[in-house]
This record gives sequence, C-alpha cells and structure tokens, in this order.
Amino acid sequence: MENIFTDEYFMKKAFQEAEIAFEKGEIPVGAIVVVDSRVIARTHNLTELLNDVTAHAEMQAITSSANFLGGKYLKDCTLYVTLEPCQMCAGALYWAQITKIVYGARDEHRGFMTMGGKLHPKTIVVGGVMENECGSLMKRFFAERRK
Repeated sequence: MENIFTDEYFMKKAFQEAEIAFEKGEIPVGAIVVVDSRVIARTHNLTELLNDVTAHAEMQAITSSANFLGGKYLKDCTLYVTLEPCQMCAGALYWAQITKIVYGARDEHRGFMTMGGKLHPKTIVVGGVMENECGSLMKRFFAERRK
C-alpha cells in the first residue's frame, strides 16, 4: 500500500495556511506540525494582526504544538513551513528540539542558513518541497504591495 502522507502532502496543508495569511494581508507563510502522520498544529503568520514581530508561523506552530503535547519539546515532530525559517525561528526550533523541518521556498536574504543560524544537531532539514508554488505566492504578495 502506498503511503499518501508524503512531505508534499503535508506541505500542501501548510500552503493552504500561507494562502489564508495572504488573504489577511500577512506575509504568506504557513506552517503545520505533524506527529505520527497527524496534524497537531496549523498556523500562519500573524505579525500584522497581533502587531508582534515574533508572531511568525513557526513560532505559532511551536506554541500550539507544545500546548497540544503538554511539553516544550517537539521530539518526533515534523514542521512543514512554506518558507525557510528565519534566524529567530531557527533558534526557537533549536530549543524545541524538533526532529524534522521541511520547508518550501528558500529565503536567500533572511533565512537561517544564510544568516548562519543553527538547529539542534539531530534535526533533519529538507528544503525545496513545493518550492515554486511557495516562492510564487511570496513574490505575488510583495508585487501587489509595491503597486
């Protein structure tokens, strides 16, 4: 039997969250957290709504997942996020000890890899899942803002 719960399957769910952010006028980043093929957190950027620079999708996902699990560590969890995490989010993911991060588009200006950010040594990172779709949504958002 074929496993339908692939990285692309879950990234599509994160992408749906990014589209919700886009419609709200938030930078379109969506995130979900999965454990045992089950979505336990579904979030998107809320920086404008909350007037809070730390309200990134990843930060919301960490908080929601920790609340669901009843603990601060996200071992055996996978974060799916439509944009490479920034240095702030990478730091929080380091402390949460998340097992795996799957991101869509690379953030060549503010992504943790460009900025020299670190993750927990055991964290697995997979990039480029639905990269074109995630990157296109981001480009469309900023093109509309610059009109």
